[in-house]
Amino acid sequence: MTMALYFAVLSFSLTVAVLQTQPVTDSSYIAAVYEHILIQNPEPHIPLPRSAALQHMKKNLEIYEEQAAEAAQQGAQILVFPENGIHGYYFTRSSIYNYLETIPDPQQESWNPCTDPGKHKNTEVLQRLSCMARHNNLYLVANMPNLQPCPLSTDPSSACPSDGRWQFNTNVVFRSDGLLVARYHKYNLYYEDSFDTPPQPEFITFDTPFAGRFGLIICFDILFHNPTVALVEKGVRQLIFPTAWMSAPPLLHSVQFHRAFSFSTNVTLLSANFRNDRLNMGGSGIYTPFFSSYHHAQRGKPEEGKLLVARVPVLDPEWLEQNEATLEGTAESALGPAAESGFCQTDSCSDASSVPPSSNTFISTMMHDPFTFVLLNEMEGDTNVCSGSFCCHLQYKRFPHGGSNELYALGAFSGWHSKGRRYALQICALVRCAGSDPSSCGQKVEEAETKTDFLLEGKFGTKYVYPSVLASRMAVEDPEHFEIAADGRVSMKHSNMTGGLVTASLYARMYHLDKD
Repeated sequence: MTMALYFAVLSFSLTVAVLQTQPVTDSSYIAAVYEHILIQNPEPHIPLPRSAALQHMKKNLEIYEEQAAEAAQQGAQILVFPENGIHGYYFTRSSIYNYLETIPDPQQESWNPCTDPGKHKNTEVLQRLSCMARHNNLYLVANMPNLQPCPLSTDPSSACPSDGRWQFNTNVVFRSDGLLVARYHKYNLYYEDSFDTPPQPEFITFDTPFAGRFGLIICFDILFHNPTVALVEKGVRQLIFPTAWMSAPPLLHSVQFHRAFSFSTNVTLLSANFRNDRLNMGGSGIYTPFFSSYHHAQRGKPEEGKLLVARVPVLDPEWLEQNEATLEGTAESALGPAAESGFCQTDSCSDASSVPPSSNTFISTMMHDPFTFVLLNEMEGDTNVCSGSFCCHLQYKRFPHGGSNELYALGAFSGWHSKGRRYALQICALVRCAGSDPSSCGQKVEEAETKTDFLLEGKFGTKYVYPSVLASRMAVEDPEHFEIAADGRVSMKHSNMTGGLVTASLYARMYHLDKD
């Protein structure tokens, strides 16, 4: 069979299957992710008794059970639910307390909550998830709050909180017979006052009989080296990704960046998100190096859950070797040889194009960072723009629709992200401006009418560059060509767009410069 055999539904709410060159292989499995409409505690800052917390979580678990049965009916072998999908968010450290369950370490003890419910007290959610996996004969991944005791110490550097307990944002994985097989504590928290950062990052994987090894990450983790890129560097090619992602176009829309990460790192990413228009949450997908099946609901449509099911190729090399199966025609990882380290310090880091940097540059904020922009004043041409000594080069040809006069600009940024947690970036981005004034360049845009053929290039100080092409109404297009050269030069080429261009970006993470 070929990997073109997968489930995809086309609807006005934009469920899309994006195809690339696919391998010829008999090694595949059926994966499912569920985009959940959370039933939220309306007053999460007020502590509830355990019985009331369980009643709240039961409402979301009932939806999970319906979706697990539907996924099993469609042949799914593994099902992923989103971050915070059982309990919700906006809790304080104290108000979440009666939502917590103590999750034992599967590496230290073997426990099937469904068949042995009395082994651990106050584990009603674990028991229900375990039985959900068992009754539907599938691997199940869910996210829930976890209580772990820690010894108080007189050592002021001790990682133990003053109340003597750790509270972790946690993924749990159940085998198809209900056995708890993996537990992962989120390392990169995002404004989560109710949870603790683990003392050390965890690199958690689990094995399946149908696809080999999977790695576990949660939401904000995807933007950092530990644990996400470290897992990829260790050879993990299949990642499980529960998330509560607040989309942030023009650079970090959910389907845009999650697809870019899968595409660049040559991994499968099973991404389960929320749908909450008020918080700009939405966009889930099953992303592989060869194709994507994703869903992004359009604003204004009724909020409802969405189950995605797709047949995808096995990528775990050890499983393939053991099962005497090979992937034919797969592309080499886009993460090529390591480029020179550090931010560019000299003009040698600029693109070698003969086109000089434009003198008509201006500064505008995009994603809270000061980008240097240059307007595209012609229908076609060449232009450069630099942020310090880091330069981006663009060749382009625009195809306006009707009498539209949309404003576009090429932007460059090299530095540390300035909002919240600091992390190092280098970015080349071609964006549609929100209005007719240059100051609108970099603002949020979701629709465009102008199709554009382009070649976008830059010389980066890292090999971790994530390419994305985002078309109107949050449709993702894979670039026709993407290449990382040994000297750090990166190019992305695309043409014949199906929709107007919202953003084309090369988003690089300088992990080696991050400071925790």
